[in-house]
Amino acid sequence: MAWLLKAKPRASRASNPMRAIVGLRNPGPDYEGTRHNSGFEVVSEVLARSGEKWGRAPTRIRSQVSQFGVGDDRAVYAAPVTFMNESGRAVRGLLDYFNIPLGDLLVVHDDIDLPFGRLKLQVGGGSGGHNGIRSIEAALGSNDFSRLKFGVGRPPARIDPADFVLRRFTKTEEAEIESMVDDAADVVEKWRTDPVKAQEMAALRGKTSSD
Repeated sequence: MAWLLKAKPRASRASNPMRAIVGLRNPGPDYEGTRHNSGFEVVSEVLARSGEKWGRAPTRIRSQVSQFGVGDDRAVYAAPVTFMNESGRAVRGLLDYFNIPLGDLLVVHDDIDLPFGRLKLQVGGGSGGHNGIRSIEAALGSNDFSRLKFGVGRPPARIDPADFVLRRFTKTEEAEIESMVDDAADVVEKWRTDPVKAQEMAALRGKTSSD
């Protein structure tokens, strides 16, 4: 089972030190603030901390992008302009354009199987029914990439999961979301230079003494 992140020798990235970090979303104002756009919110927070903004990219990338950082901290950030179930086209175009290997890709996305308030960073694993991840796996022909899961909780009884992720957070949940996005952004920033430490940080988020 390929769950654990491993430290990567510096020399293996000498030809192209850039990493790719993708925040999944559905584009457009109708989807802003929904559970399905949590990945985009996290990556947008990383940009905001650095004073960066989303910019245009070549059409074939099908994303808004931003590049910054130096050395091992260098990364290209992407927010697909495709809908969630076509995310693979955007990610494939991004990796091809910037010549980034699969092992240097991090996808940030919502996860209904992870309790609300929890984060999980892993390599590989199934899609868990997430249409964006399923599309990316199909486009890349592999699931061997990192993903940071943002726990949005299970839908209440009789609510279709597909409808649930298109809803906004409740008033009670909103009080926690800002802190959760901040913590997830911390994990993304650490992943750029120390994936193993980033995984440890994610695992501690929202964990209680009884876990």
